[in-house]
Amino acid sequence: MVEINRNFNIMEKRSNKYYLTLSLKEYANGDTQPAKELGIEFDNHDEIFGIIQRIKDKNIFENASEATQFAIGLKLFSEIKLKHRNNPLFNELNEVFPIFMKKLKSL
Repeated sequence: MVEINRNFNIMEKRSNKYYLTLSLKEYANGDTQPAKELGIEFDNHDEIFGIIQRIKDKNIFENASEATQFAIGLKLFSEIKLKHRNNPLFNELNEVFPIFMKKLKSL
């Protein structure tokens, strides 16, 4: 949805606001200390919970946890790629990513 900012007459795209917490539960060696946690705020034009459910419903991964990991990772990555589409880092991906997304959506 696009909204006109009445003060500046600038077109502004509305986005969903999220907060994500990542906690290190256990190290590879079995230790649980030192505990680590971070939280990030971010915006995304999609409703990510709906996307997670759609990926789960497609049954393309072995379990629901993998589907959730994939959906969250994809949405975080793709939003940054979209915001920085002119960054040379994404040149090769800009060509193939739309093909990948169409394939995913067609499943």
